Amino acid sequence: MSVAIRVIPCLDVDAGRVVKGVNFLGLRDAGDPVELARRYGEQGADELTFLDVTASSGERETMYDVVARTAEEVFIPLTVGGGVRTVDDVDRLLRCGADKVGVNTAAIARPELIDEVAARFGGQVLVLSADVRRCPPGAPRTESGFEVTTHGGRAGTGIDALDWCEQAARRGAGEILLNSMDADGTRDGFDLPLISLVRERVPVPIIASGGAGEAGHFAPAVEAGADAVLAASVFHFGELTIGQVKDAMRSSGIIVR
Repeated sequence: MSVAIRVIPCLDVDAGRVVKGVNFLGLRDAGDPVELARRYGEQGADELTFLDVTASSGERETMYDVVARTAEEVFIPLTVGGGVRTVDDVDRLLRCGADKVGVNTAAIARPELIDEVAARFGGQVLVLSADVRRCPPGAPRTESGFEVTTHGGRAGTGIDALDWCEQAARRGAGEILLNSMDADGTRDGFDLPLISLVRERVPVPIIASGGAGEAGHFAPAVEAGADAVLAASVFHFGELTIGQVKDAMRSSGIIVR
C-alpha cells in the first residue's frame, strides 16, 4: 500500500463537458472540465482523471483541447483515458499535458498494446482502466465471478477480471483503475469484495472507483486494499469536498497526502 492515500476526482467528458449518470447511463451535464479541474486543484486533490466517454474520432480533437487547457491551469498529475488505441494516441495525449494515460477496450482487444506503451514511455504513465462487473445471470461465469467489460461498460467480454488485472500488471501497467460497474453512480459505497480480490492478485497500486456516496465510504475502500480513491458526482455536485474526504480518512487513521 502507498505511504499516503490519494484522493482523485474523475471527470467523465463528453463533447467538451463533464457528465455523470448511474451505471454509465442517463448522463447529465455537470459543468466545464477546466473549471472543475481548477476547483479540485484548489481544494487539494492529489490527481485528476479525465475519461472521454464517447471517444469517437470527432470528439477526440475536443478532448485534446480540454487536456491542453487543463494542463495550463492545473498543476497536479492528470490521467486521461477513453478511446486510446495506439502508442501514437498515448504520445499525443502526453504532449498535450497528460501525465498518465488510461487504456481499456483497445488493450482487451490487443493486450500487446500494454507492452508497447510501457516499453516506449514506462509503466509509470500507463493506467489499466478496468470496468468490472459481476457476471450477469445467464451469461458464462468466470472463475472469480467477475468479468471485465468494454465500450464504457456496455459490452461483456467473458474475461475473468482478476486474471486480466494480473496480466496487465505483468505486461507493464503501472496502476489499475478498478471501476465497479455494479456500484457506479449508486452511492452505496465501493465494491469492497472486488477491491480485496484484486489486491491479492496485483502488486501495483489500485485506484478504487465506483459507488462513493458519503465521506465514510472512502476509508473502507483503503482498508480493503486501495492505494487511491476516486469519485465523481459527489464532488461535481458539491455534496463533498476533497477536504471532507481527507478529514474522514484521517479520522480513521489513514495517512493522506
